[in-house]
This record gives sequence, C-alpha cells and structure tokens, in this order.
Amino acid sequence: MTLAAIYARYSSDLQRDASIDDQVRICKERLNKEGWRLHQVYSDRGISGSNLLRPGVQSLMADAGRGHFSIVVAESLDRLSRDQEDIAALFKRLSFAGVKIVTLSEGEINELHIGLKGTMGALYLKDLADKTRRGLRGRVEAGKSGGGLTYGYDVVKAFDANGEPIRGERTINEDQARIVRRIFDEYAVGRSSRTIAVGLNTDGIPGPSGKAWGFSTISGNRERGTGILNNELYIGRLVWNRLRYVKDPMSGKRVSRLNPEENWIIQDVPQMRIVDKDLWDRVKARQKKTGVDTHGKGSKGDVPATVAPKDGFWNRRRPKTLFSGLLKCGVCGGGFVKISAEHFGCATARNKGTCSNLRTIRRDRMEETILSGLRDHLMDPALYAVFAEEFTKHINT
Repeated sequence: MTLAAIYARYSSDLQRDASIDDQVRICKERLNKEGWRLHQVYSDRGISGSNLLRPGVQSLMADAGRGHFSIVVAESLDRLSRDQEDIAALFKRLSFAGVKIVTLSEGEINELHIGLKGTMGALYLKDLADKTRRGLRGRVEAGKSGGGLTYGYDVVKAFDANGEPIRGERTINEDQARIVRRIFDEYAVGRSSRTIAVGLNTDGIPGPSGKAWGFSTISGNRERGTGILNNELYIGRLVWNRLRYVKDPMSGKRVSRLNPEENWIIQDVPQMRIVDKDLWDRVKARQKKTGVDTHGKGSKGDVPATVAPKDGFWNRRRPKTLFSGLLKCGVCGGGFVKISAEHFGCATARNKGTCSNLRTIRRDRMEETILSGLRDHLMDPALYAVFAEEFTKHINT
C-alpha cells in the first residue's frame, strides 16, 4: 500500500490551532479516497511560510530522504512554503527522494506549479507586508504607537463604538518613568552604562524584559536609536521607520537595516515626554564627548571605541580564541568571556552584578585544562560508545 505523509501549517494570516486540525481532516479524506495509508502528520503551528527553517517541514524532508513515504499531501502548495527559492528547493529535494507532492487545491505538483505558485506566494508576502506598513504608518501619523511597547509606558486598552480595539494608544507608567529619569540623571553626571546597570540590579529593579539590566539595554546604538539613552520618545518625539527588517536567507533570522533619514516618519507627542530637553541634551553631549561609538560599544566607563566595520562576510566577527562563545559560568550559567588580554571571567558578574563569581582564569591555563581533559577522556571505552552512537544518529539524519 502507498504510504503518504500529511503536512499542515498556519501562520499570521490564520492564527488559530483549529486550522491544523481542519487541514489534517480534509487531507485524510483524500488519503482514504485514494486508498493511501497515512505514515505521519507533520505540522508547524503559528510559523510563517517564508522560509524552510521550521521543525515540521525539516522532519518531513528528513523522513522523505529515508524513504518513509512516497507522497506528501497538503491543503495547498503555499502551506509548504511561500518563498520561490524554498518551494523550488523542496520540490527538487522530494523529487530526488522519489516523493510526489499532491495538494487539494492544485492536484499533483509539477514544475509549472512551482514557477507560478512560487511567484504568487512571494507576491502575497510582499503585499501583506506593504499593507501592514501602510496601516502602521497611518497610526504613527496620528500620533499613536507603531507597534511594540517601550519601557516607561503602558498599553491603553480601549474600544471604539463598534467594540473593536483601538490600537496604538499608550500612557506613561510612572514607576518605570522614574527609572528612566534615574538612568538619564546618573549618566549625565558621569556614571557609565555598566555602573548604572549594576546599580539597578543591586536595588532589585527588573529590566524591560523582567530580567536583570545589562549595559547594552541602557547604551544601545545611537545611530539606530536603540537603548534607553537614545529613545527619542522619552522627549516626546515619535520616530518610526528608522529601521527596516529583512530575513537573512541563510539563517532565516531577521536582520535590521538603517533606513535613509528622509524615509523616517517623525511626530511630536508631547504627552509622552518623560525626560526634559535639558537633561536629554546633557546626555547627548556626554555621549559625544566620551566617544561611545554609534553601535553603543565602549569599554569600561564609556571611553572611546572604534566604529565597527560595515557588515559583510569578510568583516564579520569571528571567534578570537579557541573556546570563544563556548564557556559558561558554573555559578549562574552566564557567558564566561574574555575580560582582559589574557583572562576569562563571568560576564554576568561584571556587566550586571547579579552573579557572585568574580574568579578568573588565564586563557592558556583554561585551554590546556580543557584540551588535556579531551585528550585523556575522549577515547574512554564507555564515552566512545556513546559518542559513536550519537555520531551515527547525526550522520543518518
């Protein structure tokens, strides 16, 4: 009997769990009609179809390569992907594995479907993004928030005459506003972002995410307007469209890009002012004087630092030491990072003050200890058996 798999997905245009069940139900009806036996249902809930970096579709492709089924059934082709490149790659990969794609909307998929539907899916995503941006722009031009919640403010829950929610309304959160003014005051008199963060954590004041404060939350990026010290909303100036976000085709992660200043939408919202203009100007003057770069980077005390190079493959930061990014603090689990030319220490203890581990270790001693441990224990028979089993599993996937 022919084995078939079902794939179902919903995303931002259909945000409900029942959608998955509906898709699976009608796909099972097709299986029963054709006399195919169900191998497995693969699904992704609340995930965009703009890339293939989804657990469900990745499992589907892996099992197709292992020969677990010969047909994939979906409600429509855009459930599998809306991206032209991805849907073509998926079709090519499944075809190589001898697996057909059958959808309830288009029937058995061939190269013609891939070209036409891929283009339609890409146009749909662009049209959806354009409509969303138009709506947000209109909201901003009316003096309302364009999305997200800035620290120091609360969302106003209100409804219009038809019972529909009124979006974009904000009001000042007085408790958080006092913390914002404290940060500006302390920075203006000479304290560094790191010192301010440690002080806030020592006083038990939660950060914007509800976790501990970090210096980057305070200093942010001057050019991009991020960070407490650079958010112009605190002086009653709403800036929208400063940044745009695009998806990295390799990682699927969103990457921010700075828009030209002439494309920014700026509105005065004096009712949102938390910090007076004089204090704001003193902070800007100190940032300029200390030379903290536009990427919010600086060493202890916000002393001058160089501007990071433009993004590009050859300019991307690479690990500078053998175990960069791999070490964790044994006390708090935070990163154990390079804190001087030759020493490593807990980043959380130094940047946030919420960890008591102030011990350090020399880089050469640390590397020697780890490498010696690997050399002495990696080939232990018991460990080798586990390693070989896990390695074999990974290769087979």
